[in-house]
Amino acid sequence: MLADIKAKRINCVICKDLSRFARNYIDSGRYLEKIFPFMGVRFIAITDNYDSNGDKSQSDSLIIPFKNLINDAYCKDISMKIRSQLDIKRKMGDFIGAFATYGYRKDPENKNRLLVDENAARVVELIFRLRLQGMSNSRIAKKLNGMGIPSPMEYKRSQGQNYACGFRVNERATWNAVSIRRVLTNELYLGTLIQHKRGTPNYKVKKEVQYGQEDWIVIEANHEPIISETDFLTVQSLLQRDVRVAPDKEATHLFAGFVYCGGCNHCMTRKVVPSHGKKYYYFVCSSHKAGEGCSSHSFSEAKLNKIVLGLVREQIKLIGQVDQVLSYIATLPESQRNVFNYDAQITKLNAEIERYKNLKLNLYSDMADGIISKEEYLEFRAGYDRKVAACQQALGKITEERQQAVDSNVRHVEWLEIFTQYGNITELHREVIVNLIERIVIYDAKHIEVVFRYQDELHSLLQYIDRFADILPAEAKEA
Repeated sequence: MLADIKAKRINCVICKDLSRFARNYIDSGRYLEKIFPFMGVRFIAITDNYDSNGDKSQSDSLIIPFKNLINDAYCKDISMKIRSQLDIKRKMGDFIGAFATYGYRKDPENKNRLLVDENAARVVELIFRLRLQGMSNSRIAKKLNGMGIPSPMEYKRSQGQNYACGFRVNERATWNAVSIRRVLTNELYLGTLIQHKRGTPNYKVKKEVQYGQEDWIVIEANHEPIISETDFLTVQSLLQRDVRVAPDKEATHLFAGFVYCGGCNHCMTRKVVPSHGKKYYYFVCSSHKAGEGCSSHSFSEAKLNKIVLGLVREQIKLIGQVDQVLSYIATLPESQRNVFNYDAQITKLNAEIERYKNLKLNLYSDMADGIISKEEYLEFRAGYDRKVAACQQALGKITEERQQAVDSNVRHVEWLEIFTQYGNITELHREVIVNLIERIVIYDAKHIEVVFRYQDELHSLLQYIDRFADILPAEAKEA
């Protein structure tokens, strides 16, 4: 319309009322008072009884700007109410997106609730499984395209959804490394709903901005998960590692991204040494290879495989023994499980708190009788306050521990099952390394260290078991 006005094809603009012409009072005033008069355009607002070519009274010059301002304020009020309502829905765990994320679908009876889409969910599980097996993102994308599995965009369109996005480059969207990584890093598959990541600053600005993580609205356990938390966290760890797939290989080698130099803490690289028609594999320090210092130590992959397998089997055996002891403890009655004597400690702390309070009450009488001075009274009172606060803090901690001992079922510890499932392992494979090991540190040709996952959790369980040393049977202690 503005182009036609500039081309002199339009000389009159008619609208129902001023609110239909513009809701921004600054733009509305600029057009009505400057642009249209300058270009010789007549403006008519029917229901507001306004005609720029009609008789103008002094009241019009006051009323029209006020009407534009009211229209603008109305938009602001509506915008604030809508934003507030959307935030309430987000905090209630309602999904307010236009389209459900790949792997889910909207509940036909409640559009704000997500249900698992079985067909797409199986593809999501496949992507995570292939990544855990050592396949790179690009290889996974190539495999899915070769299997004829439609990308998320094409899948939505095949379901009859009018879906479009800015990620598509070709006429038909296909899987690529970026789309695979987007799936692998999406916490929605854990059952966690994260919303309010981006939006517009206000109703007048249409450009979206990214909000800080502190402004996100996160609701955990909001819907049925597709991926377990253990697998998800393991994949996130893999994505942070320096891993490369050889051009002629389908997946990474066994120890890729897990072997580190004990001298410089850099990741060690795998080197091939051909000899007499055979190939021998060694790990060498990447810093020394790049000429950045460190020593020239190397370690045979075959030797490393043998050592790590032995240590893994020992760790699995230890975890199995811990699991057996926990199974026995779980069968004990609550009275025996409280061997740490929480109740006695709670009673003792309550008695101490009461004693310090009584001493504090008697202080005033001592000061009034002249036994102590006012300065001594204030000093003693402050000291008793500190002791009461310390006892109350200890009481809260003991009470919390007692509740955990009673309520928590230590038998069902997910990470224990991760280890025990490999109880009969006879050789290493990538899945074992990924699930059980955090890192392998090589110091020299004779000293290596294998850091297993869940070490802190294992230490906590061993401390928990130590509390039952006096009542465990001989066979449990031997285990």
